[in-house]
Amino acid sequence: AGALATAAYGPRRDSVNTEAADGVGVGTVTRALALCGSLALGWAGVLVLPLALDAAYPVVVAMPPALTAAALAVVVSPRVPGGSPVRITALVCALAGSVGGSLVSLGSRSATVTALAVLSALFAGATVAAVAATTATRAPETVRTRSTRAVLACTAVAYTTALVTAACAVAGLSTGTTAVAVLAVPATVALLAARPSTRPVAAPIEITASGAALLAVILASGRAPVLALVLALCGVIAAGTAVRAERRTVAGYTATALFVLATWVRLAASEVSVPETYTLPVTLPALAVGLLRRRRDPAASSWTAYGPGLSATLLPSLLAAWGDTHWSRPLLLGIAALAITLAGARLGLQSPLILGGTVLALVALHELAPYVVQVVGALPRWLPPALAGLLLLAVGATYEQRLKDAHKVRRSLGRMR
Repeated sequence: AGALATAAYGPRRDSVNTEAADGVGVGTVTRALALCGSLALGWAGVLVLPLALDAAYPVVVAMPPALTAAALAVVVSPRVPGGSPVRITALVCALAGSVGGSLVSLGSRSATVTALAVLSALFAGATVAAVAATTATRAPETVRTRSTRAVLACTAVAYTTALVTAACAVAGLSTGTTAVAVLAVPATVALLAARPSTRPVAAPIEITASGAALLAVILASGRAPVLALVLALCGVIAAGTAVRAERRTVAGYTATALFVLATWVRLAASEVSVPETYTLPVTLPALAVGLLRRRRDPAASSWTAYGPGLSATLLPSLLAAWGDTHWSRPLLLGIAALAITLAGARLGLQSPLILGGTVLALVALHELAPYVVQVVGALPRWLPPALAGLLLLAVGATYEQRLKDAHKVRRSLGRMR
């Protein structure tokens, strides 16, 4: 790798500059293409060499990681300019070699774990070297440089996730235990992303780590109690990420949604028929905290202050009401939703108005749907299309007025907190 970098950008750098100064750029381009082609062809030739020589399986498995290490050495070499064709070619070779090596290693469990561990370490080390080189040189970064660094970091996270999953499978652990173990990857990424030294790759590795969290949720989906635990742990990771100011909004809302979803799954797994017994003790303190926050900061959004508390009770109760054959739950939920809607309209708060109005409309739809179906079934078949046509004519005739009303409603909602 060092020899290739020296040959490409070492002794002949003065001649390249002379050619550029003389306006002769064709030679430079041709030389770069030749170097890229030589690198790719040499990599491919060495990769298939063990197969051509009918080498033993350990040699076949060891060759792709070794070539990946050599290619990554070219990628992070300070002698290779950032974003150069040679660096991009080496990165493509490293990615292709790592994928090939991981596939070849699937023939043996121990080989799979070993190969994934080596690849994870290689890409993690390359990421650290790339970030350190960028910090040390303090040179202006290009899009290619940032992209290369992001690809290295994301690949390291992906192979680490695969390593944890494969290790759990080799150890014979259940899918639920594997799901919890996989969450160690996004938890570690959340801690690393908060460090100043890893800020250049924070966003890419966090996005990749969210894929690992999604994998954990999929693995735990077979058992509701384990799924509730995984969702709650994901909420804890998101809440920890929300401590950072630049992630506070997105991570905060995500953590709230995950905690609420984990509660619903836990209630469903326990076959709880009266979810209000568990949700109201959470809703009342949450609303009290939201009220205190609104008093301290009147400009705070009602979605932040009251949204989580209201959602914790209204949404599980709505799901229970849709599956309840008795009239008492829909009636009580409708009365509560109506009161919340009126309070939101009276106080100019978006969250109670929208949540309460939505729940009220859905409850009314559920209760009135059987009667509407009966009425429609008793009418002549031509009458519903005729009524729909009249409705369209009425809307079309008053389109301008309806458009003004829609804008007025939008402005009214926009003025609310």
